[in-house]
Amino acid sequence: MLTKSLLAVLLSATTLSFTSIAHAQSNAAIDEITGYLDFSEYGGGVIFAEQIPREAYKNITIIDARDPAQFAKEHIPGAINIEWRQVLNERDQIPKDNMVLIYCNTGSLSAQGGLALRVAGWDNVRILQGGFEEWKNKGGLDANTHSTTPKH
Repeated sequence: MLTKSLLAVLLSATTLSFTSIAHAQSNAAIDEITGYLDFSEYGGGVIFAEQIPREAYKNITIIDARDPAQFAKEHIPGAINIEWRQVLNERDQIPKDNMVLIYCNTGSLSAQGGLALRVAGWDNVRILQGGFEEWKNKGGLDANTHSTTPKH
């Protein structure tokens, strides 16, 4: 039979062990993100609607990172719906060999999903600057032809 003091020591050791594992995992994640940020170019993961010619959309994997109800209401033609929190769980659907465009309503949640993918090794992911709302306001698929800024 375990004494109260022996049980307390075992529980304390178990808690320390779990805490150490969680701390080590946290440090590993921080190291990965730090490494990514050290070598990421400024604005390298962002693209503006006017930078995408209409004909390019057919060669892009487009991820709508909003919830299914918003996706069902309207979305960029050809997009697939993967909520921003699920991008790593659904990574098998996301290619690494062609451009991936991720968007939400304004760009903030898709930026989080995009960062997760880029840290996980998808350097082909671009976040749509301004999200779906800005994309629509700039002309949608034809934003590139409406632009007065130089194309990159």
